[in-house]
Amino acid sequence: MAKSKIVGSAKAARRKVRKRKSKIQERRKKEFTYRGYTLEQLRKMSVEQLMPLFPARIRRSIRRGFNPEEQAFLKRMEKSDGSRAVRTHRGEMIIMPSFVGKKIAIYNGKEFKEFTVMPEMIGHYIGEFALTRRPVKHSGPGVGATRSSKYMPLR
Repeated sequence: MAKSKIVGSAKAARRKVRKRKSKIQERRKKEFTYRGYTLEQLRKMSVEQLMPLFPARIRRSIRRGFNPEEQAFLKRMEKSDGSRAVRTHRGEMIIMPSFVGKKIAIYNGKEFKEFTVMPEMIGHYIGEFALTRRPVKHSGPGVGATRSSKYMPLR
C-alpha cells in the first residue's frame, strides 16, 4: 500500500488556489479613466468641456488662455505622428488628452529630457517630467578636510 504525500490541509490548498486567482486578477489591465471618462471620450471633448475636470490651478491657466508659444506648441503636437519627439521649453504647458502616446522632449535647463505621454499624465504640467535638480552624491572627505586626513600619505 503506497502512501501519498499530504502537503497541507484542505484549507491550505483552498487558500493557495484563492491566492493564485487573485494574482491573475491583479495582472489584468484596467481601462484608464480620468474622473469617470475614458480616453476616447476625453479626446472628443473641447478644451471648455475638459476645464471642469481639471484641478483648480490648471483650470485657471486654461481660463486665462494659451499664449502664442503654447498655441504654436499645440499645433506642432497636432501635426506630430508620435514617432519623433516634439521639442519645447514650455514646462508650464498642460498635458491634454490629445498628447497621449506622443513623445515630448522638454528642456530642463541643461538638456532635453524625452518622455512618452501616458494617459496618467493628463492634467499635469510638462515641466513635472523634466527634473531640474539632481540629488547630491557626496564622496569621502578630501585631503585637508579633517585633522586626521592631514597625515594621509599622498601618492
